[in-house]
Amino acid sequence: MATSAWGHSFPDHAEPRVGWTVNKPPAQVRIWFDVPIEPFFSTIKVVDANGQQVDKQDGRVNPTDRTVLEVSLPSLPPGKYRVFWNVISIDTHRTEGDYPFTISSSP
Repeated sequence: MATSAWGHSFPDHAEPRVGWTVNKPPAQVRIWFDVPIEPFFSTIKVVDANGQQVDKQDGRVNPTDRTVLEVSLPSLPPGKYRVFWNVISIDTHRTEGDYPFTISSSP
């Protein structure tokens, strides 16, 4: 478990989880960070295997929990997806990353 510190923001956990295969399309992607992040400079997007953005382009920092970055998804078909995130912590340090997840073709 990550410790709290007023420094760079790093992901603590995510849903869907990093590298996991889910049986049904998730309604949204959420990433929890170890320290609060700045809403204005933080972004998240989900792309398909062709690199096309597939989220609803409503990525945001959760207004009631500034450690959560989230974006809504339409009903996605089975396949491989990648989440790209870029955040600035409250001390103005930028961190970024990406991770894959898969939606299974079996229910």
